[in-house]
Amino acid sequence: MASGDVSYFGIRHHGPGSAESLVQALRDLKPVAVLIEGPADASALLPLLASPQMQPPVALLCYPEDDPASTSFWPFAEFSPEYQATLWAVANNATVRFIDLPSSARAAPVEIVEEADTDGTEANVEADLAPHLRDPIGTLAQAAGYEDGESWWADIIEQNPEPGPIFAAIADAMTTLREGEGPLAEFEAKREAHMRLEIAAARKEFEGPIAVVCGAFHVPALQATRPQKEDQALLKGLARRKSMMTWAPWTGPRLALGFGYGAGVVAPGWCKHLWQTRGQGDASVLWLARIAIVLRAKGHLISTASLIEAERLARTLAVIRERPKPGFEELRDAAIAALFNGEALLWALDVGEIPPDTPLAPLIEDLQRNQKAARLKPEALERELSVDLRSESGLFRSTLLHRLNVLGVQWGKLTDSGRSRGTFRERWALAWEPEYAVRLVENLVYGPTIEKAANGRLIQMIRAATSLDTLAGLVQGAITADLSEASTAGLATLEERAARSSECLEILASVPPLADIIRYGEARKTQTARLSGLLERLIIEGGIALPYAARDLDAQASTTLVGAMRKADEAIRLVAPGQDVLDAWRHGLAAVLDGSRSTALVAGCAAHLLYEAGHLSAEAAAALIARRLSPGTPVTEAAGFFEGFFSTAGQRLIYDESLRGAVDTWLNSLDEEAFIAHLPLLRRVFSHLDSMERRRLIEAVLGRARRLPAGLTPTPDGGEAWRRHLERLGPLLMSETGNG
Repeated sequence: MASGDVSYFGIRHHGPGSAESLVQALRDLKPVAVLIEGPADASALLPLLASPQMQPPVALLCYPEDDPASTSFWPFAEFSPEYQATLWAVANNATVRFIDLPSSARAAPVEIVEEADTDGTEANVEADLAPHLRDPIGTLAQAAGYEDGESWWADIIEQNPEPGPIFAAIADAMTTLREGEGPLAEFEAKREAHMRLEIAAARKEFEGPIAVVCGAFHVPALQATRPQKEDQALLKGLARRKSMMTWAPWTGPRLALGFGYGAGVVAPGWCKHLWQTRGQGDASVLWLARIAIVLRAKGHLISTASLIEAERLARTLAVIRERPKPGFEELRDAAIAALFNGEALLWALDVGEIPPDTPLAPLIEDLQRNQKAARLKPEALERELSVDLRSESGLFRSTLLHRLNVLGVQWGKLTDSGRSRGTFRERWALAWEPEYAVRLVENLVYGPTIEKAANGRLIQMIRAATSLDTLAGLVQGAITADLSEASTAGLATLEERAARSSECLEILASVPPLADIIRYGEARKTQTARLSGLLERLIIEGGIALPYAARDLDAQASTTLVGAMRKADEAIRLVAPGQDVLDAWRHGLAAVLDGSRSTALVAGCAAHLLYEAGHLSAEAAAALIARRLSPGTPVTEAAGFFEGFFSTAGQRLIYDESLRGAVDTWLNSLDEEAFIAHLPLLRRVFSHLDSMERRRLIEAVLGRARRLPAGLTPTPDGGEAWRRHLERLGPLLMSETGNG
């Protein structure tokens, strides 16, 4: 462990047992300097870990100033040995530094990376490494009869009741393991060379003992005596770039191996529990008690007998597996069997916090300012947030979440825009993930604040958009997020693209997002005059192009066009444009219906939309359906028209006897083979009916349904009488509202 005035402590990253042993070793050694495996250029930020306001888990983020997307991170948890070493050093006035390769050397310029990729030497070296070099802990575990290195380390190091001289034993084991090893991968060799040089420099600088805290695998190489010239030659020409560094909150789950973190642990929550219960002999009992508390809080019935059974089962499993005492695997299996009813569950939802005076990346700093202004705290556990856009605070929260979504930071996901309850409400599901901090760093290329970065990124996406509907969706996002620069650029591009576009499907798909902006713009105080003119032009162009787009389509294309027609028609009715615009759209629908080459499915949809708009009377609709479903019409065309008309209007068959009679006549005309072939079609059409509506339809077919009084026919929108009634009722309601 010791070499001259330098002591080497080989640890396991995020190992609570290593952390406890390391703290005790530092107390005994009392070093004047603590050197830790980590990016040397970030040493200035290391003492911040000891701030009382720094609540792990947190991560050190480092990124090249000219390429924020190449971000590297080093997480620290409460139970990480490096974190505890830093706390000890700051508390005892010892110098604390990182000694690994600078972060700037981890991300080479693009040209160098491309050259390295073409060479492939480093990849070949890694592929040729012996198993004991790729996974030294796994090799030791196999030698001891364990299936994996995780369990071996937990029993021998983390939970061994009599560990003995741990760090000396680890150093000896790693020395034996690395004997006769071939050449390391170039990057690993450079790392160890850099650490040796930093240790040599510290020896000259400090008088007194020095502690080196590093991964166990590196201890033999750092203890070895090598000429400094060789190490300097290995590092010669090392690519360096100006780097930016900051601390960012992290979460417990992101410390796990299962989330792709190479130096992670299987169960971060268990490691935290081991650290917090160190020195106690009942850690396993307390762990089961914590599980019971969580399950009971969620409404599960957990009896004392079940807990006793789980504890007994864990001890039995430890004996069977020849473990010194129950570990995470035994407690997990016992809890699943005795408490979870066979379902595997895992919780580790803590989120770290960083001090307010921490030097941050501009976007992260701006996000924290906005979070404070919006009174929103990042939490890993998902929660709902209802936003009222009529209030300044609600509008501010909504705008912030929409801007973050533009940047790919989906802290909030919109689950319901509130249209079922009015135009002024949104419902969000909030859950913070640590990689969002990395994504914010990546977006620094677009601007230093959330607003500027969202504007910049959206403008780039607008320039790259290849279709009118995609462009319309981006414009909608820009206006919703109150991004004026992107809105202006998007509208200009949209107008230019709309003037050149003749693709009907593209035009129709662009109508709903623009209609949403106009219809719900009042809640966000959006100026929509310019947008209204553009939307009206698109509606007219869509009506003109529709008859040609509906000709001779295959099944997939016709289904896609029908979906776009329905959404566009719904949007048009939502914004209620001028009569000339409505007439242009409905003339297009009528042309589809009358066209001899129109695909049957599309023609049926056009007929239904005209019927709902009152441009096709009930009698005319019944006559049309009777003709389209007559025996002289090919069965496939008749089925297509039937699906197009009734796929979202099956309720009409309950109340409209004429329509029902026409459909009944068509079904009776089908032979058995054709009827069976079209059963899936009938199921699709009637799948929109609930159980009560299906019952009423059956009663109507069997003649047991109530009939409307003679001379009355159902009207799609309530009829002229209802409109006159509404005209009189509206002013009365407005006057009542004005009187409070």
